[in-house]
Amino acid sequence: MRVIEIDDESSLDALHCAIQAAVAFDRDHPYGFFVANSHTGVRRWLTDAEEWEDMEDAFLATRLSDVWPLGRKRLHYLFDFGDCWTFEIRKARKVTSPVPGIEYPRVVATEGDNPEQYPAFNP
Repeated sequence: MRVIEIDDESSLDALHCAIQAAVAFDRDHPYGFFVANSHTGVRRWLTDAEEWEDMEDAFLATRLSDVWPLGRKRLHYLFDFGDCWTFEIRKARKVTSPVPGIEYPRVVATEGDNPEQYPAFNP
């Protein structure tokens, strides 16, 4: 688990970059965002673009403030459509104003080790 402080006017692409940095992944695969009750539930993708360039444009244009509120649904981030790294994203109930002089986004809490993006194959 990682707690990331990020401005709600940041884009989904900025959130992607913050998550990648927080877990030390390589940012070398396509990604997507979807809303669902759970990571295995019925998904509503946040873009219906089919070409990667169009998806990227949508992620750059979509602000976090455009996504919330979600009601009972949750935001999920799917990275690497082959390995399907799926992260559940929750918004804190208490929102604070940015502090001058602090660089955002930033990780403010961690629990557990980073996942291993390319675990060694042990037959």
